[in-house]
Amino acid sequence: MPTSFTVVPVEAQGDERAPAERDGQEKEEDEEDDERDRRSGDGVARESSPFIDSAEVDRGNMYEGKNMALFEEEMDSNPMVSSLLNKLANYTNLTQGVVEHEADEDSKRKEVKVPRMGTFIGVYLPCLQNILGVILFLRLTWIVGTAGVLESFIIVFMCCACTMLTAISMSAIATNGVVPAGGSYYMISRSLGPEFGGAVGLCFYLGTTFAGAMYILGTIEILLTYISPSAAIFKAEEVGEETEALLNNMRVYGTCIIVLMAIVVFVGVKYVNKLALVFLACVILSIIAIYAGVIKTAFDPPDFPICLLGNRTLSKRNFDVCAKFTESNNETKTTALWGLFCDSPLLNATCDDYFSLNNVTEIQGIPGIMSGVLADNLWSTYTEKGSIVEKKGQPSVAGSEETKMSGLPYVFTDIMTYFTMLVGIYFPSVTGIMAGSNRSGDLKDAQKSIPTGTILAISTTSFIYLSCIVLFGACIEGVILRDKFGEAVKGNLVVGTLAWPSPWVIVIGSFFSTCGAGLQSLTGAPRLLQAIARDGIVPFIRVFGHGKANGEPTWALLLTAGICEIGILIASLDSVAPILSMFFLMCYMFVNLACAVQTLLRTPNWRPRFKYYHWTLSFLGMSLCLALMFICSWYYALIAMLIAGCIYKYIEYRGAEKEWGDGIRGLSLNAARYALLRVEDGPPHTKNWRPQLLVLLNLDSEQLVKHPRLLSFTSQLKAGKGLTIVGSVLQGIYLDKCTETQKAEENVKALMAVEKTKGFCQIVVSPNFRDGISCLIQSAGLGGMKHNTVLMAWPQSWKQTENRFSWKNFVDTVRETTAAQQALLVAKNIDLFPTNQERFTEGNIDVWWIVHDGGMLMLLPFLLRQHKVWRKCKMRIFTVAQMDDNSIQMKKDLQMFLYHLRLNAEVEVVEMFENDISAFTYEKTLMMEQRSQMLKQMQLSKNEREREAQLIHDRNTASRSAPAVKAAVPEKVQMTWTKEKLVAEKHKNKDSNISGFKDIFNMKPEWGNLNQSNVRRMHTAVKLNGVVLNKSQHAQLVLLNMPGPPKNRKGDENYMEFLEVLTEGLDRVLLVRGSGREVITIYS
Repeated sequence: MPTSFTVVPVEAQGDERAPAERDGQEKEEDEEDDERDRRSGDGVARESSPFIDSAEVDRGNMYEGKNMALFEEEMDSNPMVSSLLNKLANYTNLTQGVVEHEADEDSKRKEVKVPRMGTFIGVYLPCLQNILGVILFLRLTWIVGTAGVLESFIIVFMCCACTMLTAISMSAIATNGVVPAGGSYYMISRSLGPEFGGAVGLCFYLGTTFAGAMYILGTIEILLTYISPSAAIFKAEEVGEETEALLNNMRVYGTCIIVLMAIVVFVGVKYVNKLALVFLACVILSIIAIYAGVIKTAFDPPDFPICLLGNRTLSKRNFDVCAKFTESNNETKTTALWGLFCDSPLLNATCDDYFSLNNVTEIQGIPGIMSGVLADNLWSTYTEKGSIVEKKGQPSVAGSEETKMSGLPYVFTDIMTYFTMLVGIYFPSVTGIMAGSNRSGDLKDAQKSIPTGTILAISTTSFIYLSCIVLFGACIEGVILRDKFGEAVKGNLVVGTLAWPSPWVIVIGSFFSTCGAGLQSLTGAPRLLQAIARDGIVPFIRVFGHGKANGEPTWALLLTAGICEIGILIASLDSVAPILSMFFLMCYMFVNLACAVQTLLRTPNWRPRFKYYHWTLSFLGMSLCLALMFICSWYYALIAMLIAGCIYKYIEYRGAEKEWGDGIRGLSLNAARYALLRVEDGPPHTKNWRPQLLVLLNLDSEQLVKHPRLLSFTSQLKAGKGLTIVGSVLQGIYLDKCTETQKAEENVKALMAVEKTKGFCQIVVSPNFRDGISCLIQSAGLGGMKHNTVLMAWPQSWKQTENRFSWKNFVDTVRETTAAQQALLVAKNIDLFPTNQERFTEGNIDVWWIVHDGGMLMLLPFLLRQHKVWRKCKMRIFTVAQMDDNSIQMKKDLQMFLYHLRLNAEVEVVEMFENDISAFTYEKTLMMEQRSQMLKQMQLSKNEREREAQLIHDRNTASRSAPAVKAAVPEKVQMTWTKEKLVAEKHKNKDSNISGFKDIFNMKPEWGNLNQSNVRRMHTAVKLNGVVLNKSQHAQLVLLNMPGPPKNRKGDENYMEFLEVLTEGLDRVLLVRGSGREVITIYS
């Protein structure tokens, strides 16, 4: 076989080129191949895989040796195993922050040498840093004090169980093949498909963005409350306005910090990554300080006295001495506390009732782990907004109810508390489990490191949280735990009071850790958005896929900062936390769903290395996530689900043209198989019957659809319900017509999309057209989802001699649908039918019910009037009464029948009396039989055929010279009558007697030889056509019973003529032939 390459035995002569020259040429070839890869294809991004497009690169090496000569023709598409294994061995993931579909069009992608990280550095520490954070330092003590140790333990356990189950599912997905950088988004989208991937990916992005806002708010709260209260811009002018002033300060400082952080991320993201270990060190040191402080309380509790008035906790921001008055030099002096409750510093001053009736006492805020305070803190203490923090079991005398408490130095609760709200506030402290999977591109062995590191990190943090709950409850007084901002301990951070050696260790450590977490959120969120944008599944965010030359997502960073600002303007940490809880919970829920779906489907590609998973665990994790969403906040949960649902439907509506082998597609196939097997059990009940269409299209030489209006009519009839199969036949051999078949299928599908015809396309290649149609009628569909109705266009050109087989194919199709017990709809003048954009504002749909066909004639107008095109048309039903029928009774019966069918239609009974066969009928029959005779001679040669046609033409012309019929004969053989002559001739001899007919008969000797069966059929067609024209000439659509073809196949061409005469003069006709079964019922 001649080939365009030379086989050079390696052993014989080697490569004679110089090494430098060879290297240069190989490099150029590689670059050309890269460029070709970028330009090739349809513009759809492909996954970076050693299995795809690998043949192109190694083509030069494939033909070495003669051992593989048997396979050399397949080398272009199927690479050799050695080449494949070589590429597999050298396959590297893309680096972190670069999506698997990234294609830099401006410059060649350069391979970046990334230091590969192990489990500890690459997964464990990042997860630890992301999980431990602001909630631990700022809110955990308050949650323990409010919910009690037991309920706090339940909250933390539920949240940690949720993340542990999610981590197990995530480990299974992450170890099922190579996970490029993209983390959770990549895993969900490739497991559940582009719709779920896009929806959950954007939710995860919003969660990460709001997490950044929460960390920034935590940073400012630490700064303004515990580090430098004097830095506040807004001051509380009146007592009770402290909360509003704090929120305004947070808005101003938050906006400044977010701008500053965005600039830092934009200018040097590498510095953020370098500082990550510093921030993590701050967190670990702070936690060690807490444990050290707990140990110290066992033998030397710290001195943090709390001042109580009765059982009410006092804020020590405005006084130092916890007493009403002091004794000095035998002189009693009032204290600063006295001045806060009384109108003057004198002992006889008027004071607050409660102040006068109760004593001031001082207790230790941190009595120590051995004090037994744990018993007091076991149970919850939920309060309303503005309540005073009170100590249980402390004696108290109630004062006057009218006394205003605002302005007095009590410690008030700033929000109403209840169990579900605390769950929403706490949950963000267990998020961050995806940090390891997000770095999958930087790991030595991601399939080993991600499960081990993530599960270890969750186990460590769960232990820290659960132990801290017990230790906080055992060491700290309950009123201090419920004091959110540490007002009773002079504005100290509550958890800081427990720490050793100083509260400042916690304050500074938590400040830097929240700063770092905020920076990392602003670094990670834009990259996640960039990954989604570059996948191209959500068109309106595609602009955010662009960035700087080095790949930094500039536009995505701007959007992230903008969304972050929304969280900053909310300003309350307790309000922002439940929002991001929703988004993270939704993301985790779908990770669990992805694992459960893949496991239950047992897809062949589902082979995770991580074996310690089960679908029940994934299902439990998914249920827990869903439950936590509604526990946290049912309205936030509904909003988050609505957002995800809208994104899902948007991606579905825009048609996400991505095939990622996702589990939802597998689930759909399983569901379809189950449903098909159920449907197979038996035929549908009459109540469920609807036309399941097989639409037969004709294609031209360019594989374009000849009659697009047929698909318009299909969509109007079906309205997206039921089954639609659009089929066509290409004449030829399949091996020769592969390309044309694909082109035809693309053209038909494109037209189906334009006409909004929801269904399937099936192109059949057959040696002849008739066998192809037969094949479609017999085999289209699957199982119970088979068509029961065939829709086709009337062959307009059936009379043309060059298309002599079209009428034969048509009649055979009619016979085959009848044999297959399928209904048949034939649209005549299909190009006059309306498009989907047209609207009929008036007019009628006329049904001519001549023979009973199972009710299809009744059902079709009802279905059509569901569509906007036909909605304003009225339905009229005509039936024909013979001589022996009682037309009045027929009308009443028909009206009653329609009433029971629940159909609104006008009813009219048309009387057709027996009368003599007109000369027009005989003439039409004569023309038909002469034409039939000509068609039988079509096997003659071309010259003989033309001569025969001319002879028949001359004979017809001679016969027309008789005065009885004055019809002009056209030049062509088909001799079609004009409408005017047709109507005139039909009514000409209506009242003629028998003797008059005999005279005419004597004038036309040819009439005596006519087939009387054909004459009778033509008589029926002519009379019916006259009646239909009289009543329905201006109707928008006429539905008419379609008579069956003759049992004797010799008269097939005559059958076409009968149908032509029957429908002549009507604009839009739908000939209907029932399947022989009832399709409409009066029963409910």
